[in-house]
Amino acid sequence: MMKTPDDVQPEPPAIEAERRRIREKHLRPSGERPASSARGLHHTALISSDVERTIEFYQGVLDFPLTELIENRDYPGSSHFFFDLGNGNLLAFFDFPGLDVGPYAEILGGLHHVAISVGPERWRELVARLEQAGVEHAVHSGVSVYFRDPDGARIELIADPLGEMYGKQVL
Repeated sequence: MMKTPDDVQPEPPAIEAERRRIREKHLRPSGERPASSARGLHHTALISSDVERTIEFYQGVLDFPLTELIENRDYPGSSHFFFDLGNGNLLAFFDFPGLDVGPYAEILGGLHHVAISVGPERWRELVARLEQAGVEHAVHSGVSVYFRDPDGARIELIADPLGEMYGKQVL
């Protein structure tokens, strides 16, 4: 199970000292940072073992509207489909029929979790929907709920606004 802010124990001084060194070297106050070269996150693509089951979960349970279902240009016979996450952001999926891609695995360079911001009222509604659907989940700090999608990908719904994390501005 992944660690959450409620599970974190005080860190050894050496770890915080290294984090402080990296912040001092690389982190600039917002007024001194250059503009990003990016316009935003176009989409994050996950892998689905069952297109319809994935649609039923993300659209049916989480209320993320399906926006398109097309052929994956990189693998004939594979689908590429998208869900609207608001603010021009998409969550995408591929299926790879005929390939044995194996179960979700947390590896270096891999995906740990996808955190999706929702308003506080919608957050409470979605936590209730997860409960009604029998989806195992863990609520932390009163603003985050962690769960796995039907293929095991870790998802977090967070009631904090975009650019904020646990009451602290991160953007």
